[in-house]
Amino acid sequence: MEAVQNLLQGSVDFLNNILWTYVLIVALVGAGIYFTVKTRFMQFRYLKEMFRVVNDKSDVTLTKDGKGISSAKSFFIGAATRIGTGNLAGVTVAITLGGPGAVFWMWIVALLGGATAMIESTLAQVYKVKDDVAYRGGPAYYIEKGLNNRVLGIVFAVLIAFTFGLIFNSVQSNTIAAAFDNAFGLEAAIGGVILVVLTGLVIFGGVQRVANFSAIVVPIMAVLYLAIALYVVVVNIAQMPAVIGMIFQSAFGLEQAFGGSVGAAIMMGVRRGLFSNEAGMGSAPNAAATAEVSHPAKQGFMQTLGVFLDTLIVCTATAAIVLLSDSYAAGNGEGIALLQNALAEQIGSWAPAFIAVSVLLFAFSSIVGSYYYGETNIEFIKKSKAAVFGFRLLTMGFVFIGSVASLGFVWSLADLFMAGMTLINLAAIILLGGVAFKVLRDYEEQRAQGLNPRFSARKLGIENTECWDVEEEEVAQGAVQAAAADSSKS
Repeated sequence: MEAVQNLLQGSVDFLNNILWTYVLIVALVGAGIYFTVKTRFMQFRYLKEMFRVVNDKSDVTLTKDGKGISSAKSFFIGAATRIGTGNLAGVTVAITLGGPGAVFWMWIVALLGGATAMIESTLAQVYKVKDDVAYRGGPAYYIEKGLNNRVLGIVFAVLIAFTFGLIFNSVQSNTIAAAFDNAFGLEAAIGGVILVVLTGLVIFGGVQRVANFSAIVVPIMAVLYLAIALYVVVVNIAQMPAVIGMIFQSAFGLEQAFGGSVGAAIMMGVRRGLFSNEAGMGSAPNAAATAEVSHPAKQGFMQTLGVFLDTLIVCTATAAIVLLSDSYAAGNGEGIALLQNALAEQIGSWAPAFIAVSVLLFAFSSIVGSYYYGETNIEFIKKSKAAVFGFRLLTMGFVFIGSVASLGFVWSLADLFMAGMTLINLAAIILLGGVAFKVLRDYEEQRAQGLNPRFSARKLGIENTECWDVEEEEVAQGAVQAAAADSSKS
């Protein structure tokens, strides 16, 4: 049995090494450059528009049945899944294994990935569907409707349901349990039971409860964590130029005093950058599709902003805390422990408890968001209440298992599944890029006229979009009925 496990571990590690060292770096960076050029650097040109769209209240009134989700709530579902252990433990692991330069390459992945996020989330809106509860969508849906390939859509749905709904949730719960054990001595099994109960209360409440929970928790956890990080930076402002210099020097192999090579910096930066901000992975579009908006490009803008928030702000905050510390230079801890030790140097002995609570908020919101991604894709494969119920039970089971188990092999397997997800999604959005570019141009033209953009799939010649042009049909039908009424009166 041990020989079989070793063989499986070796095979998975071999495939991960090839995919993550060579294939995915080229695919992610290449796709990011392609979409950046084709959209004329939209992630930089429309930064102001992104903030305007997030605060736009006009789309909330579009929901007539009270079942839709506002664009802002959808944004927070996506942010809830992005902002998690990758922003804390993931960044420290990247720095430990790839050196400070890994942070620079995380920035590059985010800056280029902003355009990729725009494309995939816009497509998710274009090809979304509506069920009895809310809108659903994502790569599985636009692969089926846009590429007319349901089989490949099912393959993607299986990959994301397994990776996010089960495996990643195990990783999140494991990190929560480890942080609370280190800070408070709470036994992992007890912490696991508490997490299972909390998870069940939220996921059995449906997508509205997921959205409401995320909309409350994400801003609170982000503000608290960033406030502490800002304090650390201000107190150590004189050292920040040296920290920034360390990041750039390490990124290009000019200074290796703190460990890691330029190759390791690039690989770890791309790998952990993708895990953190998810741009191109095909996960965030599942949240983007849930929003009630007047134009698909609006949600694309918000998802781009989410990538920037995740990596350029939250991940950078973590990197600053770690690189400003003596614990990093001395190799005092790794993962969450390193971050806890580094912060303790700055704010005192209560830092481990603060990080433990932060991890709870960050990682638990990720559990909730990841579950929703899984449920959406279970519904894509087969609409079955029994299947969804069973998936919810499995999710809760994996949350408990993750809190008490060592996840070395499972994490490696998740990396492999994540690689498969990303490659399928990148291929799909490149093939469907023409649709997204057309939608973006339509948005730009309407904004240039001073309009609040409204989307018409029929006008742009885009087919298989069951959730668009419904309002136009209703208006037309109303006009016909009004004309008939006037005719009868006369």
